[in-house]
Amino acid sequence: MTQEDALDGLVRKRIRALRVAQGWSLEDLATRAKLSQSSLSRIENGQRRLALDQLVTLARALDTTLDQLVENAADDVVVSPMIDGAHGLMRWPIKGDPGMSVMRQRMTEPPPDNPARMRAHPGREFLVVLSGTAILMLGHRRFRIETNQAAEFPTMMPHAIGAEGGPCEIMGIFDRDARRGHRDTTEAPRQ
Repeated sequence: MTQEDALDGLVRKRIRALRVAQGWSLEDLATRAKLSQSSLSRIENGQRRLALDQLVTLARALDTTLDQLVENAADDVVVSPMIDGAHGLMRWPIKGDPGMSVMRQRMTEPPPDNPARMRAHPGREFLVVLSGTAILMLGHRRFRIETNQAAEFPTMMPHAIGAEGGPCEIMGIFDRDARRGHRDTTEAPRQ
């Protein structure tokens, strides 16, 4: 089997899997994609060749993109973290969106009391508390975030995060701009 045949089969399986996940019959998807039910059936079963115009139409009908529909399966699905032991950080890049990254951090200190020590920078941040209790200072507001609770906020608001009542572990997801803003605080100072 050639690589092209394998991708062809994968795309056909994705079309069917996405249709079934939506709870749609062949007729439902065929109607949405403006195809005949028999054409869609032959596409899914490999009895009709995949045409680019039909793939575009099917991707739209399935509420996905053509890129996602034809994306080749990667062998390297496991991502190892970059570890910054000095700051208690582990960071994983998100391959599907190089601007995003996931960070895990253990915190032992409370957030700073002095608002001048809070940071603001472009971007958005999402964090979930894995264990313990975290305190999020966001402007003049103080949020207590317990284990399994999450927070999402724009990082242009001055903010700081710390622990309350003992160590806590958080996992954060940063967009490109938020990641850049945090890089300065987590990398060793340059001399």
